[in-house]
Amino acid sequence: MTALQKLILGVSMYCALGVAHAEVTAPDDLIKNTVHEVIGVIKQDKDIQAGDQKKINALVDAKVLPHFDFARMTQLAVGKYWRTATPEQKQALVTEFRNMLVRTYTKVFTVYRDQTVEVKPLRMAADDTEVTVKTIINKPGSQPIPVDYEMKIAADGWKVFDISIEGVSMVMNYRGTFASEIQEKGIDGLIKTLSDKNTNADMIKAKAK
Repeated sequence: MTALQKLILGVSMYCALGVAHAEVTAPDDLIKNTVHEVIGVIKQDKDIQAGDQKKINALVDAKVLPHFDFARMTQLAVGKYWRTATPEQKQALVTEFRNMLVRTYTKVFTVYRDQTVEVKPLRMAADDTEVTVKTIINKPGSQPIPVDYEMKIAADGWKVFDISIEGVSMVMNYRGTFASEIQEKGIDGLIKTLSDKNTNADMIKAKAK
């Protein structure tokens, strides 16, 4: 390949990457669009407002989960023990932690009434790969609740890898609990604990129907 051909190839790749980057939704716009879309669905769907778990799960699966990096969230929550886990253990941890977080997140929809979410303007450099998107949940008669989304750029757009509510990191909050569990029962013990909690929660849901 001649120097000219290499130059042309390099420029072509640069342009292609530039176009792909330009098409990626900005992190604050992603949060804003997702929140507004989800709230719009909730306001119009009486079944979701009444706590229809099947519809809530479908909404979360379609509109929320694609924007989360559960593998990174799990890795951060497990901390230093992640390095010693086998590939099978890592996959099991991600699966069970994801199920637990989804179960926790869907509870938000069952208590939704007339909250509004304000997404703060984000200042970021063109080469930033990690950002914090700050939001405020407002509800008449209650104190505003700050919720921050830690996000990292991925091949298919920006992904959330942690959420802080009133300054408390959800992932870091689990890290201490997970560390104690692993020290006492090992990684398999933590997997079993998470699995048991998810199974028990599913059984309670089934009995409530």
